[in-house]
Amino acid sequence: MAAGWCSTTTTDMVYKNILQKTFSYSLLIMGAITMVLPFAWMVSTSLKSYSSVFIFNVNEINWIPNPIYWKNYIDVWKVVPFARFYFNSLFVCITVTLAQVVTSALAAYSFSRLRFPCREKVFFSYLATMMIPGSVTMIPVFVLMGMFGWIDSYKALIIPAAFSAYGTFMLRQFFMTIPRDLEDAAKIDGCNYWTIFCKVILPLSKTALATLTVFVALGNWVSFMWPLLVTNSLEKRTLPVGLAYFQEMYQYAQPDWGLLMAGSLVTMIPIIVMFIFGQKFFVEGIKLTGLK
Repeated sequence: MAAGWCSTTTTDMVYKNILQKTFSYSLLIMGAITMVLPFAWMVSTSLKSYSSVFIFNVNEINWIPNPIYWKNYIDVWKVVPFARFYFNSLFVCITVTLAQVVTSALAAYSFSRLRFPCREKVFFSYLATMMIPGSVTMIPVFVLMGMFGWIDSYKALIIPAAFSAYGTFMLRQFFMTIPRDLEDAAKIDGCNYWTIFCKVILPLSKTALATLTVFVALGNWVSFMWPLLVTNSLEKRTLPVGLAYFQEMYQYAQPDWGLLMAGSLVTMIPIIVMFIFGQKFFVEGIKLTGLK
């Protein structure tokens, strides 16, 4: 009786485990299909001519272009100043990323390793700015940019985004895990605070710095609302705003979806490359924000 009961229990557990895995994998597959289909449609549309985009058969979806129209990837650089948009995005993204990583590292070092009056209160006040939605501060910052005469300039695109409470918080949490014995040993050797920061803290924080770099670069590359507000001329627009302008060119006509999807795909290439090489840092970023 006991042997039979144990056998039945084991069989039930096996079936239950199989059902759980089947359900989990089914959800993952459905989610993957939901994510991949729009991208597949974008690739397919970018390789179609203007006339073939709207050829639709009720019984069959034309996913594979016939013929393949590579000319969209050439024409997109000619119809709009796409090269200028690309340069602006690269320049702003690289500059903001470097500036934000540097300022966040300096602030995080001050809040985690230095001792000064009201340090914790100042840190929590700085951290509280994360609770304020960006839409609330957008207009005041825009007014300040206008007072400084920075509208439609790189300064307006770079300087407001050069500081980050999130980056400071994440690096501070990591810096606090570094043993103070290393810092004390450096002080005995005659190192000052700046030398300790450059020679001890930063070399031990490469993972955290790389994680923040990936997050900041991805966020700035796809930024749309702020560049839309502070840029007026085509010479200062970034890729997301440039793609929106490309669609506005066809305000009273059907957009050339082949060209638009080709431009969108070219825009996504740096993001895809960055995600492939920085995928492990996304996981590290989740871990670092929970360190104590």
